[in-house]
Amino acid sequence: MKQIKFYHLFLALATAVLVTSCAKKLDVRPENQFLAQDALKDATGYRAFLAKNYAGLATTGNVGPAGASDILGLDEGSQSPFIRGWFNVQELPTDEAIVSWDDQTIKDYHFLRWTPNDPFLYGLYSRLVYNVALANEYLRESTDDKLSARGITGTDADAIRASRAEVRWLRAFNYSCMIDVFGKSTFITENSRVNDLPQETTRQALFTYVESELKALETELPTAKTAEYGRVDRGAAWALLARLYLNAGVYTGTNRFTDAITYATKVINAGYTLRPNYPSLFMADNDKQKDEFIFAINCDGLRTQSYGNTTFLVHAPAGDNALTEYNINGGWYGYRTTQQLVNLFADPTGNTDKRALFYDLGAGTISDVGQYAQGIKVRKFRNVRTDGGPVSDPRKDFADIDFPVFRLAEMYLIYAEAVLRGGTGGDNATALQYVNKIRERAFGTTAQGQLASINLQTVLDERGRELYWEGHRRTDLVRYNQLTTSTYLWQWKGGSQAGTAVDAKFNLFPVPQQVRSANPNLTQNSGY
Repeated sequence: MKQIKFYHLFLALATAVLVTSCAKKLDVRPENQFLAQDALKDATGYRAFLAKNYAGLATTGNVGPAGASDILGLDEGSQSPFIRGWFNVQELPTDEAIVSWDDQTIKDYHFLRWTPNDPFLYGLYSRLVYNVALANEYLRESTDDKLSARGITGTDADAIRASRAEVRWLRAFNYSCMIDVFGKSTFITENSRVNDLPQETTRQALFTYVESELKALETELPTAKTAEYGRVDRGAAWALLARLYLNAGVYTGTNRFTDAITYATKVINAGYTLRPNYPSLFMADNDKQKDEFIFAINCDGLRTQSYGNTTFLVHAPAGDNALTEYNINGGWYGYRTTQQLVNLFADPTGNTDKRALFYDLGAGTISDVGQYAQGIKVRKFRNVRTDGGPVSDPRKDFADIDFPVFRLAEMYLIYAEAVLRGGTGGDNATALQYVNKIRERAFGTTAQGQLASINLQTVLDERGRELYWEGHRRTDLVRYNQLTTSTYLWQWKGGSQAGTAVDAKFNLFPVPQQVRSANPNLTQNSGY
């Protein structure tokens, strides 16, 4: 919740550093609405521009939740945010989330029947490419020649040079999301010709590029656990590599489980710790849990207002109890979960496994997807402080909860799965120990919840219990070949109440038609 200082600076200078895009220019370069020599005349301007690169993950514009969108033509609240868009593609197609709304095509996600004309897919694609274009612009404007021409020298220049590594990480992260969701992308860097339509790059080529960038950044980013909270360091580079390598078989056809073990181990050995109180990881002052967070997207109810960051994660599942349960002003009566996710918990009440953050346990049968009352509710994200103090937004319209992108528990689970899948450099005993560390935190004692052995399904189920609603589930089910097949069914999978298998093409999303119309260099994914 407590924003890194340059977020405050960015918002103060938003009118000076305003960057917007329209769809047809999105793949090429943000449309600058400021003169670089004015906005970037000193270190203060660069710090604001750096903040804008981070803010692309938390906000959708420069002046609040609506009215000055980064990306013209897209709804700021529902179509262009990163966190909300990522949640919809990662959670709604799975057993972890189902929505009652009739907003455009939103129900198609849980039914696994989306098309290239889906407006929400277009929004996420646009957000990711916009963030990449923004990073490229920062890198173009922060070269030694540009700094020298603007008279920026000494420690100010050194800080700007160092920040280039952070921006390269942010670009790599956004590209990694493109790898996972769309499987291909236009490819642009700071060296691309800005007046040419970008060429398409393959999933394999983009994976190789992101991997090479992250490995180069291992020595350029600050030492792990030394960066200001909300900014990235080597721990974030290692964590993203570990995640990429775990999924390399899906992304490239070549398994990289040994590499996943190597980089998960780097993170594990860097000094991060599991915080003792699981629910506090998702509360309004969860910046206090930073010893477990490798990288979190900072969200603040006053300073980063958006209907698409963690504000969405507390409004969307809330009903009449919005203020009492979530401490937010107004429920949206939308998102719930399925009985199948809840069934992963032997005791879904939360009395034993503290990760079972549910209520309405008797509403597990969903005969009508459009009825919010049907479906078990999730209260994982709550705009409540652990110290009982007030949240930053006195109206409680917007949440203070930071969104954990990488945390230590995921690295333990990556290590365990990679060992079980045959990766070398780890061992079964340590893998079991790591899973039991997570379960010990969940149950509050070493006696309860300890496992004598683990297998791949055990790890998948543990990932469901530990990481639900954090943007992992679709990727996990694809890796286990359970998203589209009949191996695992949940309510309304494939549009059937009992659940049914769907075409394997839905393991990947289509390239949005609007993007292909703007750039004929793009091809469509198979089956669409």
